[in-house]
Amino acid sequence: MKVLGFNHLSIGAKDLEESARFYQTVLGMELIPTYNFGFKTKYLRCGDLQLHLFELEDSVPVYQHFALDVDDFHAAYEQAKAIGALDFKAFRNAVNELPDGCVQMYLRDPAGNLVEIDWPDVNSLDRSRIPEMKLLSEFATQDDEGLKASLYLDRPHIKPNAPRKAAAR
Repeated sequence: MKVLGFNHLSIGAKDLEESARFYQTVLGMELIPTYNFGFKTKYLRCGDLQLHLFELEDSVPVYQHFALDVDDFHAAYEQAKAIGALDFKAFRNAVNELPDGCVQMYLRDPAGNLVEIDWPDVNSLDRSRIPEMKLLSEFATQDDEGLKASLYLDRPHIKPNAPRKAAAR
């Protein structure tokens, strides 16, 4: 047995409607039909996966997060900045360029959940539109392992300039 991939992620919401609006407005997710569990729940489409929001009496961890790929990093950044959702504390900065050219942005949803937005190629972004973006190496020196790391190692189809893997036969 092996895991085939993520099916969905469930996170808490302090105000279900406000959190659902955040994911719809900032990230363009779509509300989809939701089971009734006897408490407030909403499902949203996240590409081929789902994000499940629920309103219960849970506390939100500070560093626990989930990461999403988006089709327009600038739009997600601008929406998040407009509503004050960028998080400058969780991982030292809100927008970081990683050694391999990937970019990470950290946001907090209305319930305080940490959301990471990833982008595969900093060279495809207009740096002047993202003044908060800093090199990760400004905060943490990278060793050989860190210099070899990539968020897109096993997904070359997402990274524009990465060499393609041969198809498995």
